Amino acid sequence: MSADVALLGIPYSEPYAGDSWPNDQTRAPDAVRQAFDQFCGGTELWDFDLGATLGSLLPAQCLDCGNAPWVEGNYDTYAAQVTEYLRRLWRSRAQVLVIGGDHGVTIPALDALEVLGEPIYIVHVDAHLDWREEVGGVRRGYSSPLRWASTKPYVLGMTQIGLRGTGSARRGEFEAARDYGSRIFTAEEFHALGYQSVLATIPQDCPVYLTIDADGLDPTEAPGVLWPVPGGIRFHQIAPLVRAIARRNRIVGMDIVEVAPKFDAANHLTCIVAGRLFLNAIGASWGPDGAYRRMKS
Repeated sequence: MSADVALLGIPYSEPYAGDSWPNDQTRAPDAVRQAFDQFCGGTELWDFDLGATLGSLLPAQCLDCGNAPWVEGNYDTYAAQVTEYLRRLWRSRAQVLVIGGDHGVTIPALDALEVLGEPIYIVHVDAHLDWREEVGGVRRGYSSPLRWASTKPYVLGMTQIGLRGTGSARRGEFEAARDYGSRIFTAEEFHALGYQSVLATIPQDCPVYLTIDADGLDPTEAPGVLWPVPGGIRFHQIAPLVRAIARRNRIVGMDIVEVAPKFDAANHLTCIVAGRLFLNAIGASWGPDGAYRRMKS
């Protein structure tokens, strides 16, 4: 398989007892694709986020790999197959974009990053810390991906942005994240300091995996989530950060998770925001100043 950019939907994660399964977020990969005309509109059109026609910025080979299907067996089987598929994509040196699913889908992607053979820095946008070691005995659910990342020897560190309200963290999880060395920016801090302060925490030239929970964004712009929290990150704040990382650091992988289509039905705004963030990442990565363009040249 050969692609410069590969898009993969991962609908399923390890479920918690008592949660509905499959959950509404499993429909998000298809919902984002169905909004394509609303967030793209055509590669010949001028993209004002990127300052060029989108077609002039995209690489030659962009591949939609569809959704990772559920097959017979248990979640262990599914996760192993997803991880192996992602390893194949990264072995081919593709930039990998993932549409979740809830935030548990990040975990098999984190497992697959080892194949790159280099340190990876994690940038995480979310209202919640996601540092639970386990919930009811489940270790790979949507409350645990950043804790999971912290156990990987090839993860160099992480910056977490947009935290606010209450949610997945108790004092013990917060202290574990702080002791690990995670650079944490609450939403209020991000609003006050701006994206350049976040960018300064990311080691220069280190590859980045970017994971965005839709509830990290403000619900006025991303209403299609299960757990909306006021005061979130706005599009005009996160898009410049995504572009800056893509131009400086090489985003080897990116996921957008926790979109709940049943709450996004009025105008598909959350799906449009997700699509625009993907396009900002791709365009900045492969444009004249992008890290991927420099690597390939």
